Amino acid sequence: MKPEELAAARDRVIPDVVAADLGVLFCGINPGLMSAATGHHFARPGNRFWPVLRLSGFTPRQLAPSEQCELLTYGLGITNVVARATARADELSDEEYREGGRRLVAKVERLRPRWLAVVGITAYRTAFGDRAAAIGPQPRTIGTTRLWALPNPSGLNAHWTAQTMAEEFGRLRVAAGMPDRTQA
Repeated sequence: MKPEELAAARDRVIPDVVAADLGVLFCGINPGLMSAATGHHFARPGNRFWPVLRLSGFTPRQLAPSEQCELLTYGLGITNVVARATARADELSDEEYREGGRRLVAKVERLRPRWLAVVGITAYRTAFGDRAAAIGPQPRTIGTTRLWALPNPSGLNAHWTAQTMAEEFGRLRVAAGMPDRTQA
């Protein structure tokens, strides 16, 4: 993709992949420029979201970002804390995160997923005002929806490997009562 195409994607919003009563609604921080340019969540080639979904058993094979709507057949969906696309998450203000958290609560109340999984602990902490949150299940709920903070799958997050991320995603899959689709 050409640099000018990526630059033109700044501040775009891409549609959520959602339905009512999902098993897990994954929530990214915000779309990157590649995602905004393509209209597909987690589209940057170095992002580990799609490989980790497969490694953790949420999907039977590694989906391409262009196959994102297939997630709905597995009871999964994707949204973002902040809707507008940026080159980096550090371009977002704390107020954007907090406002995104308020919008996310309203979305979750409407869609009623069993679990909301925020991929990025800093985004979770800021959006929900919980500075002490750690990776894993959270004590807070939104109605009957349980919350889980997951590591950010960005290739820039060197603290987590694809395998250690898959283990954490797998813990969520088990807690959500979802089958290991790699065993199918």
